[in-house]
Amino acid sequence: MHRSRKGKKSDKKKRNRQRREKSVESEKTDEDVPEDPDKENLPYNVEVSDIMGRYLVASRDLQPGDLVMREKALVVGPCHDSPPLCLGCYKRFDAENRGDYRCPGCAWPLCGPQCAGRGQELGHSAAECAAMSAHGTARRLPAPLASPGARLYYGAVAALRCLLLKAAAPARWRTLLTMEAHNELRRRIPSLWRRNQELVVDTIRSLWGMDHFSEDEIHTVCGILEVNAFEIGPHGQSARSLFPAAFLMCHDCVPNTSHTDDQQCVLTVRASTRIPQGRPITLSYAYTMQSTLKRREHLQESKFFACTCARCADPTELGTMVGALKCPRCACDAGVVLSTAPLDPDAPWRCTNAKCPGYTIAAANVRMLMDRIAEEVEAIDSNDVEGLEGFLSRYRNVLHDNHYHRLGAKHSLSQLYGKAEGYTINVLSDAQLKRKRDICTDILSVFDVIEPGYSRLRGIVLYELHAPVMILATRRFEARTIGKRELGRDLKKVVRCLEEASLILGFEPEGSSEALMAAAARDALDRLRDWQTVIGKLNA
Repeated sequence: MHRSRKGKKSDKKKRNRQRREKSVESEKTDEDVPEDPDKENLPYNVEVSDIMGRYLVASRDLQPGDLVMREKALVVGPCHDSPPLCLGCYKRFDAENRGDYRCPGCAWPLCGPQCAGRGQELGHSAAECAAMSAHGTARRLPAPLASPGARLYYGAVAALRCLLLKAAAPARWRTLLTMEAHNELRRRIPSLWRRNQELVVDTIRSLWGMDHFSEDEIHTVCGILEVNAFEIGPHGQSARSLFPAAFLMCHDCVPNTSHTDDQQCVLTVRASTRIPQGRPITLSYAYTMQSTLKRREHLQESKFFACTCARCADPTELGTMVGALKCPRCACDAGVVLSTAPLDPDAPWRCTNAKCPGYTIAAANVRMLMDRIAEEVEAIDSNDVEGLEGFLSRYRNVLHDNHYHRLGAKHSLSQLYGKAEGYTINVLSDAQLKRKRDICTDILSVFDVIEPGYSRLRGIVLYELHAPVMILATRRFEARTIGKRELGRDLKKVVRCLEEASLILGFEPEGSSEALMAAAARDALDRLRDWQTVIGKLNA
């Protein structure tokens, strides 16, 4: 993984939807992912700099939706803090499947005898089974699986799988060793180094008896995973993976790519905005909906660099105010409290209103406030519409309307209005439909800046937006409060939402919830176009 690099805002151009859709359909039929693609035709080049090391730049102008890379994983394994799961397919064990079935070879828990990942190189491979069987690792697995001790066992599996490549797949091992481990930086963080020593190094060498792996190479593998791994799999699963070239993409808090992965552990990276030739190809290693304070903290602790991208350097976060607070001393909403120097995590925060009597708050107090609010948000049931609305109401005078804690609650509400029990789309009142519409519009105004173009989050929100706009328009038309012209205007808005949502979400893996949403958007578009034809005839 690589450090951030400043860049101009991507240009907005008219998208060639038919070309993109044709490209998606043709790629979905590909069954094989080439291990050694024709490098002359790659849409990127590898550049080297003293600051960023190796990184990718566009070898030609890329348009939104263009394929950047499609590559199979080198290794896949449970996340460091993963709950117990099937080592073959990464399904979490639950009340119905508690992991009672054991691998006949090594006795590690699997989801069942028909597990698709059993014996596969990116699942519970034959090499792994032989190593675990020879050293009796499963005999030391604490019971029950839900115990904290068992959870720690799973944290060492991904590192072991990397180490096993040395003998089982030397070419993949050599590729893995080209990745940065930041051993010297990590060694200066005693808590991190000690955690890896106790939970991974000692587990593999002492507890599992595989002392032919040296401490240094296990620590190096830990660093490679921490710095370069992607979290993959459907929502609710905990797996991380290393890919041959994707790790070369440098970081930016406003990324110009998006990526997906499928059940075959193939990563697909696409341009989400226009990327001019020679410009870095970027992704975000931090959650884009978080504030600069939180993103930079995460990047420093987990990726070992301090981000200085354009968004991080701007106290307003490119005008989005994602981290802004409201001033408690100003008599009106004009008071916005921002960091005086966002690249300095300890810089004080101050009200930007020239008429403010002078409100200042220490950065440490801002962090404590954010952590306390985060705990409150996490305590709210994910399906509790009233609880989320109550949270937004309580903090309306504390957090800016676009603050990331508010955005998170709004994002949940954008999907709950229309789906949650008692809030299904057909029973929502006009006021609730307007609320859903306004929430989606608020979110999109921020996503258009921090996740511009063809991003998954934008696609989902665009799909959620179409329903309230359409239902409100048809209700008003049936009540004769608007005419055919106004109805047609609103339906054009719906069509635009559905067209872009179906295009963006059409890039998602087949069978995923997002792909199903794309199919639903296409069906809705077909029905709307028929309706528009009828309205057009009525207007004629």
